[in-house]
Amino acid sequence: MKRSKVSLPKTLEGFATKRGISTRLLLLFLALFIVAVTLAPSTQRYFAQRAQVSALRADLDSNYKELEEARAELQRWRDPDYVKSEARNRLHFVLPGERQYIILGAKPTIDSDNQGATPINQDFPLGIPWYSRVILSITSVGVGASAP
Repeated sequence: MKRSKVSLPKTLEGFATKRGISTRLLLLFLALFIVAVTLAPSTQRYFAQRAQVSALRADLDSNYKELEEARAELQRWRDPDYVKSEARNRLHFVLPGERQYIILGAKPTIDSDNQGATPINQDFPLGIPWYSRVILSITSVGVGASAP
């Protein structure tokens, strides 16, 4: 049985003979090019969707982590001792039979860790209106700070 010769248009045969490429090889390259052009959008969509799925999984993992932290916080708030301690610390609640002492005029200690920060003026008078205290705080910014 004889093979039938595949005939190409004259321009492709001329191109193939000038380049030293066989007709079958040229047809193979043409078929591979058509397949690649056909599959390119699908593969691009596939990889984009894979990236989207992995981003959603990461988001889901972080949401589960936040959920677990919220559940742990809820468990802490269900403990009456924790509620009592938070009420004492945050709201200054006092249990019956106890006395609460609030010390006025005590100057808080300033951390020496903030050496590069501007010092905070602790000498604001308490008996003046708030707007006067704001003006005093603005005018006293940087007073006593050493030059860099």
